[in-house]
Amino acid sequence: MGRFWINLRWSLLGLLCIALALIWYAAVSEDRGGTLTVVFLNVGQGDAIFIESPTGAQMMIDGGPGKVVLRELGKIMPFYDRSIDLLLVSNPDTDHMAGFLDVLRSFKVNAVVEPGTVGASADYRSLAFAIEEEDARRIIAERGQRFNLGGGAYFEILFPDRDVSGFDTNDGSIIGKLVYGDTSFLFPGDAPSAIEEYLAYMDKERLNADVLKVGHHGSKTSTSEVLLGLASPAFAVVSAGKDNRYGHPHQEVLARLKQFEVETFGTYEYGTIVMESDGRTIRVTK
Repeated sequence: MGRFWINLRWSLLGLLCIALALIWYAAVSEDRGGTLTVVFLNVGQGDAIFIESPTGAQMMIDGGPGKVVLRELGKIMPFYDRSIDLLLVSNPDTDHMAGFLDVLRSFKVNAVVEPGTVGASADYRSLAFAIEEEDARRIIAERGQRFNLGGGAYFEILFPDRDVSGFDTNDGSIIGKLVYGDTSFLFPGDAPSAIEEYLAYMDKERLNADVLKVGHHGSKTSTSEVLLGLASPAFAVVSAGKDNRYGHPHQEVLARLKQFEVETFGTYEYGTIVMESDGRTIRVTK
């Protein structure tokens, strides 16, 4: 009997701790103070961005090149949070989507947004299978779609504006804009300058943003003067690996950012970069 009561006491204590943790998490989620959080994860040579809305809805843009994304998510998400509402694959290249294989195995995911371009890698084929196994909804991105994240925050698709199944993966990258109040973030994926300029022709006003995620990891093929002039960002983030073999970010891109007086942060230098918006201003923590 003594052992029974001891085991019962420890079981009840464990349940109490779990209940308190869940109550605390619910309280924090309800009282986020109207804050949108955008985290540019340090995943090496690749892209992975985690977004949490003022109401606690979660979204990821790209998953990086591999399971390092789980390590970085573990630093910012509580251990008991095992779901992410929406994943967006900006293009099917390995440095953008391979990490989502591990995310799908580790988290409950409701929906996955894809550009419609076709990847050639085994990782891309595995991703399609993993999405099916997770029973997540598959959505092909289309210009004008808006994904409501709650609390007034939303993510809008600016490109593709057509079927891009036959496009090069970079040319068909999803370009999207995250908006909360008077603040916004522009995510151009790996889109080259020709696509940036095409979008500029259609969307002069909508390209304006406080934060620019620098295209294609800082490659000289992206982040044109046309885009910078219309976006007019206060901040820019380059997601690239330290001493990577591509030489990203290219010096001419950094020079263009400096010319436009954009304060620029790189994951290769600062590691994971966190930005918070209250709908009026953006605060950067490194």
